[in-house]
Amino acid sequence: QVQLVESGGGLVQPGGSLRLSCAASGMIFSIYTMGWSRQAPGKQRELVASITGGGSTGYVDSVEGRFTIFRDNPKNTVYLQMNSLKPEDTAVYYCNAEHWSTGPYWGQGTQVTVSS
Repeated sequence: QVQLVESGGGLVQPGGSLRLSCAASGMIFSIYTMGWSRQAPGKQRELVASITGGGSTGYVDSVEGRFTIFRDNPKNTVYLQMNSLKPEDTAVYYCNAEHWSTGPYWGQGTQVTVSS
C-alpha cells in the first residue's frame, strides 16, 4: 500500500531554515504529483507547494520566494526547503501524492514551529 512518511520538522527561530522530507513507498513515485500542505490550529489545511512528475512547480503566494519544493525520483522522496521562516509558517506540514487514476494519499504530518 502507499505510504508517505514525513520528517525534518522542528522548532526554529524566525528567519531560520528547515528542510522537510517525504519518503514514499508502494507507488510508482515518478508519475505522481507531489505536494506539501499545512494546517495551523483553527485554520483549514492549505496547499503550499506542489511538483509534477515532470518537475513543474507551484506555490501559494505566502511562501513564493522562500520555499522550494523538489523531488528525487530515484530515492522516491520529495523535499520542501523552507527559508526565511516566519511565525505564521507554524503548522503541521503534510506530504500528499496525487495521480488522475488514484489518490490522493497523505502522510501523518510533521510539526513546524517558528518561534523565538
